[in-house]
Amino acid sequence: MSRAIEQNARVTPGFEDRVAHSLALLRSAAAEHPGRIVLTTSLGAEDMVLTDLIARHGLPIALATLDTGKLHAQTLDLIPQIEARYGLVVERWQPAAEQALVFVRTHGELAMRESVHLRKACCGLRKLEPLARLLNGRTAWVTGLRREQSGARAEVATTEVDDAGRTKVNALADWRWADVWHYIATHDVPYNALHDQFFPSIGCEPCTRAVSLGEDFRAGRWWWEQEDAKECGLHVSREPHAKETA
Repeated sequence: MSRAIEQNARVTPGFEDRVAHSLALLRSAAAEHPGRIVLTTSLGAEDMVLTDLIARHGLPIALATLDTGKLHAQTLDLIPQIEARYGLVVERWQPAAEQALVFVRTHGELAMRESVHLRKACCGLRKLEPLARLLNGRTAWVTGLRREQSGARAEVATTEVDDAGRTKVNALADWRWADVWHYIATHDVPYNALHDQFFPSIGCEPCTRAVSLGEDFRAGRWWWEQEDAKECGLHVSREPHAKETA
């Protein structure tokens, strides 16, 4: 058994109900937004669960990821695994090459560690701008956000409306970390090899480290910053509008 599964997978009360609820959310969203809904996968454990649910139940939801140019090799390795295992295409959305080159030439390869401003600027060009293109023409997107992930996400709704008026489906909002890994173990879902090396939350390589025993779930993300700054902007809404909180 893998280290991540052995350490994290547990059967918790209500697990089957949570799986059924997530599947119902995905089915409903796919029906309401035919051909215009996408799973924006970070290729982390939660998004691999969602990928498996989509593929297992034949849901017409596209898969897309933000290939920032700074991802771990282990993260990128999952793309061909997904395509071979499930027969689904993973769209890869990348930053504008010239903008990324200019940023690095101007500020250096590790500019993100110099200030919160530069780190957010890097996230902006590598994540937010490609995400805007990815979502263009789409009316709904699915994420792997969970309330348990951080204080900033503790009240995330299962369904909400983003700043552009799109439906945002956080289909695993009420899942626990143990649930994620129990599902992975039960269905033999492929996952990022870094999870076996104590990386619970995985972003870009310069911005992610392993966590130690007792550290917070997202302690390995932008570890040099204050806790209240630890979001890249992908899931920060200026005016959150919850449609459903159950």
